[in-house]
Amino acid sequence: MLDALRNAWHLPDLRRKILYTLLILAIYRLAAHIPVPGVDRAALQQLLQGTTAAGQLYIILDLLSGGAIANFSIMAMGVYPYVTASIILQLLVPIVPQLERLVKEGGSEGRRKLEQYTYFLTVPLAALYAIGQANLLSAPGRAVLPNFGFAPHQLLPTLTVILTMTAGTMFAIWLGQLITEQGIGNGLSLIIFGGIVARAPYNLAQIWTSNGLMGILVFLALTVITVAAIVFIQEGQRRIPVQYGRRVRGHRIYGGGSTYIPLRVNMAGMIPLILAQSVLAFPAIIAQFFQYSSNAIVAGIANTIVSVFSGFHDAYWPMYFVTVVAFTYFYTDVMLQQMNLADTLQKQGGFIPGIRPGKATEQYINRISRRITLVGALFLGVLAILPWPVRSVLQTNVLLFSSAALLIVVGVVLDTMRQLEAQLVMRHYEGFIR
Repeated sequence: MLDALRNAWHLPDLRRKILYTLLILAIYRLAAHIPVPGVDRAALQQLLQGTTAAGQLYIILDLLSGGAIANFSIMAMGVYPYVTASIILQLLVPIVPQLERLVKEGGSEGRRKLEQYTYFLTVPLAALYAIGQANLLSAPGRAVLPNFGFAPHQLLPTLTVILTMTAGTMFAIWLGQLITEQGIGNGLSLIIFGGIVARAPYNLAQIWTSNGLMGILVFLALTVITVAAIVFIQEGQRRIPVQYGRRVRGHRIYGGGSTYIPLRVNMAGMIPLILAQSVLAFPAIIAQFFQYSSNAIVAGIANTIVSVFSGFHDAYWPMYFVTVVAFTYFYTDVMLQQMNLADTLQKQGGFIPGIRPGKATEQYINRISRRITLVGALFLGVLAILPWPVRSVLQTNVLLFSSAALLIVVGVVLDTMRQLEAQLVMRHYEGFIR
């Protein structure tokens, strides 16, 4: 690996791409320290250091945003509105006939059009995210944004906050696109990766304060073991053999040969974790608006919902496990429908030995996929609830990385390594992956 890095560094164009990627990530991290106008920093720190359910919910969001929530910076939402928009459109493709035609028949132009729709959807989603976050932070008892509201005298500060946060998200997306086009790796993934990794030193300091050297060693050991398990599952695949028939034209024989379809154990990646967290966070977000209701019963119910769905209640984790497993199956089925492997094989003259082309091939692939997805779904479920026993045993709410963050970090590193490997192979160098 070190030799491959050295070889890449000695190539001027690859060195330029690596330096360009690091420069863009540095710009993103600098922007993550620019606060939103009108933030009461003292109230924000008091909220994050508190033990209330609301404070614990913001700690989870802060971990995923790479510390941007702790500053309530213009990058507080990161590129997550774009990720949400992308997931929504992917889920709509098999449902909306126009989108399905665009993906299947549009080719590269269709993909470009779908990317445009994703950007268009990102803007209103980013504005809604901004309103939601700012509303929660300006609720009674935690007035981090004291001037946020929809009264006539508050409209200008409110509009400033929404526009600033939306612009921050679009700026982060633009930086990610620059990395994709002129750097190394997937830009948006690297933006998320940079935010998560940047939070590690702060988390290590907190672990040192609460658990000492032994705590750091235990957390590092757990992280290494978890990363190894993630790599093992992420790289695991079931190879379905495929053969191609031979065609005779004149005196020449075309086609023939055999290959395979690699079905990954975890085709859904970290999407089920993000979807499950979003779904389970929704009741807590809505309930927080009623925590300070004048009606004692409503306030009590709201406080209970926030407590259960904040991620620090024992009842939350079984729900999280079941939701992750369900979303893993659901999202894998959606991906298989979009890939349309059986139809593609039939058009290319390929077939699976012993299986009739067409519907029988589709059923066979779906059956194999559901079997191996069981392993991936259970693994993601266990990975999702891993903080539960860790917190119970070590008596701490501080984690080096969350489960979703670890999965993102490992996935981004593997993807970037593959891209660098491809660049090196083109230049006849030995790369990372043999």
